[in-house]
Amino acid sequence: MTEYVDRSEPEAVAPASAVVTPADAADAARLVAFGLQPRLQPARDQEYADLLRRYREDPPFARLADAVATGLGLIVLEVSPRAGMAVTAAEDSVFAVRMGDYARRTSADSGDRFLHGLAHLAVAAMAFPRPEDLADDGYIGRVSVNGVDAFVRQACRRLEERAEEQGENTDPATDAPGLEAAWRIWVRRSAAGATKDARRLAGSTTGIVGKAVAFLTESGFLQRTGDDNGGTYRTTARYQLQVRDMAASSAMAELLDLGIVPVTDGTPTLLPPEESDDLELVADAGLPFHS
Repeated sequence: MTEYVDRSEPEAVAPASAVVTPADAADAARLVAFGLQPRLQPARDQEYADLLRRYREDPPFARLADAVATGLGLIVLEVSPRAGMAVTAAEDSVFAVRMGDYARRTSADSGDRFLHGLAHLAVAAMAFPRPEDLADDGYIGRVSVNGVDAFVRQACRRLEERAEEQGENTDPATDAPGLEAAWRIWVRRSAAGATKDARRLAGSTTGIVGKAVAFLTESGFLQRTGDDNGGTYRTTARYQLQVRDMAASSAMAELLDLGIVPVTDGTPTLLPPEESDDLELVADAGLPFHS
């Protein structure tokens, strides 16, 4: 005997709190807009702080804000009083920073994009050299322009020594993936140089690092703390989240595996290496920018 199923009962109606209103959508978009202003601190903007609290206490609103971010090609890293609504751009987002575009703003040499990418990678590695530093929300990393340059040059030296110990070709093929040849191109470039008015040359390695930390400061990832050693900086909560997001990259892992990243106050404690042979640049170095 077939059991009779009564289908005449109306479907359950969603509770009123789950109904999305235009005002809710506007508030969610407003929160994402705040997140796109990385230098804005929630503690200094009451509306921002109120929207963050609503995100944490109102799950439907949180889902709506996440959906708005996703529609804009953004990835939500964290929503908290310390970091605000921290977002990063997906590769297909209109907000994505392209390494080629970034490098072209500072140099006509397309090859320089590798050096600019290495500068950003080295800043991240020096700022958070240990896994526990990235895991600790209270950790503050410190870097300096001269310290980052010295670190990259020491990395080049370590790579050359490792290759010689293993009997490998110290001039890798140009189609070989990895960072080795790209890092070692760094030593071909002058560390500083100067213009007639004693400013750093933009194409020098310290000039490239200076551009990187200036960009990170403008983006709310670093805060300048002094002028020593070419400029000293401290990390922000948003930068820690960004580095967590890129920590699994092969480039970051390879750099940290060299075992030469010091935990310091940002002073340049590493000695630069001796001059090395010219090397070709690797086409795919796995840098922390969208290609």
